[in-house]
Amino acid sequence: MDSTTRFGTRADDYAKYRPTYPRDAVAAILEGFSAPVVADLGAGTGISAALLADAGASVYAVEPNAPMRAQIAAHPRIATIDGTAEATGLPEASVDIVTAFQAYHWFDPPRVFAEAARIGRRPIRFAAIWNERDDSDAFTRAYSEIIERYYRDDTEPRRRGIEKIVDAQLREAGFANARTLHFANRHELDWEALIGRTRSSSFLPREGPAYEALAAELRALYDRAAEYGGARFVLMTGVHLGERTMS
Repeated sequence: MDSTTRFGTRADDYAKYRPTYPRDAVAAILEGFSAPVVADLGAGTGISAALLADAGASVYAVEPNAPMRAQIAAHPRIATIDGTAEATGLPEASVDIVTAFQAYHWFDPPRVFAEAARIGRRPIRFAAIWNERDDSDAFTRAYSEIIERYYRDDTEPRRRGIEKIVDAQLREAGFANARTLHFANRHELDWEALIGRTRSSSFLPREGPAYEALAAELRALYDRAAEYGGARFVLMTGVHLGERTMS
């Protein structure tokens, strides 16, 4: 399935149940810039765009999927853009920071870095951000073990592989000081949040016998949550950063 369309039927669940990102992570992305202009690529339902805007940035929320884009809430510092990461439609030298929250693994890196160079002012910062489940937590690990049995494609293992090489890709594209910062990110869950978050994942079933079996396993896990210290996602937010000053 085309990555620009695969979330169309999941937009409502995505907007309601996807976890947010720590304020400290957002502050690290914006550090050193005063009221920056940000191109948020693969902005989805606007979770990250709202955080960036609330922190003082002006944000172009670039999202090709119409149902996802329609979920982006109105904000005086957010402009929604019907575009892709590789072809944003933004003017040249118009942004200070390019971000990709939970989206970089869908992109064509050489074309995205070329687009970042085109739309970026100097210095331009690039940030790729993911919320990764911390399986050192018992409940989170049990959740991971369940959903791994229901993968419909290789999105998750491929994403994890890309996370390991994104810093090298930044360096190859001419970005200096490529580094990764980590921030703890914990989300308490009720049942609706747990199953809604699961339905928002494009690599998991959301209907039919496989979905019913998955939901039954997750319900049993949720009902046993006290054994694991409570129902919550314990996440680690990884922020991959680099700056580029050359033309």
